[in-house]
Amino acid sequence: MDTTRATLESVAARAGVSRQTVSNVLNSPHLVRPETTDRVRAAIDALGYRPSSAARQLRTGRSRVVGLRLEPVHDGINGAVLDRFLHALTESAQARGYRVMLFTAPDDEREIAQYRELLDTADLDAFVLTSTHRHDTRAAWLAEHDVPFVTFGRPWEQADDHPWVDVDGAAGTRAAVEHLRRLGHERIAYLGWPDGSDVGEDRAAGWASAMVEAGHDGALLRRLHARVPDGVAAGAQAVERVLADAAPTAVVCASDSLALGALTVARTRGSALAVVGFDDTPVAAAVGLTSVAQPLTEAAHRALDLLLDQLDGTGGARSREVLLAPHLVERASSRTP
Repeated sequence: MDTTRATLESVAARAGVSRQTVSNVLNSPHLVRPETTDRVRAAIDALGYRPSSAARQLRTGRSRVVGLRLEPVHDGINGAVLDRFLHALTESAQARGYRVMLFTAPDDEREIAQYRELLDTADLDAFVLTSTHRHDTRAAWLAEHDVPFVTFGRPWEQADDHPWVDVDGAAGTRAAVEHLRRLGHERIAYLGWPDGSDVGEDRAAGWASAMVEAGHDGALLRRLHARVPDGVAAGAQAVERVLADAAPTAVVCASDSLALGALTVARTRGSALAVVGFDDTPVAAAVGLTSVAQPLTEAAHRALDLLLDQLDGTGGARSREVLLAPHLVERASSRTP
């Protein structure tokens, strides 16, 4: 077995480029043509080349480490969404010579305290924030202290101005309604979260606008719209109430957890109720639940692009606001007899 350590020179030779081109791919990829970048990365993978992080930090003044908070787990079903984003972010960062450092904090205030400590002790280059919301003091603190960051989740207030990547939740629930209407459903209920959730309101808005365009009035929409905490049991209870009050033939849900509750009720009753969830978690695939899928891998890649633009000072030509379209994954739960 060849135990010779791969070097910048051996990668350059295999890819048929100069040593400087390999260095640019690793440190300033915006300077290199995509086809050349692909060739160099293939050579890096084939040779197992690993840059010296110590030497690179001395040369660039960067740790090449990005921080991200692991949030408390509230729901094992929907917790898989951020897990997939984290995996894609870590993979993308690693391919570009960065590492993701994970830390925990129970709330925003203590997350900011972690920023202070990590910037002092671990010399992190930047942060990725998730679960944005109104009055988000984390983004304000990082901006005030001139720390590069990007958010997975849009800023929900006009005054906020920072790079972000998000998924268009309203487009996702609208697509769910349009899918159900093509199957012949007209009375389509919505199980959403209580008031105060920006993501929840975004998803509810897509359902509501599609239903209004289909000719339904506000009085009926109020009967068809249930607001409940996220969870399987809450979804089951909510769909029981809506079925009794408004007799829908289909339901769109703000999460797969709520949808699983609705689906359980439908199957227990032997009902033809069509059910659509949101987030396309592994549970959705396992139980045959139609669900709206977020492009989490693309979101992670785009977030890292925006972050490295700040670190490299090359973000002028790229939009700092990225809103991605989700897509519907059709399964048996919406193809009811």
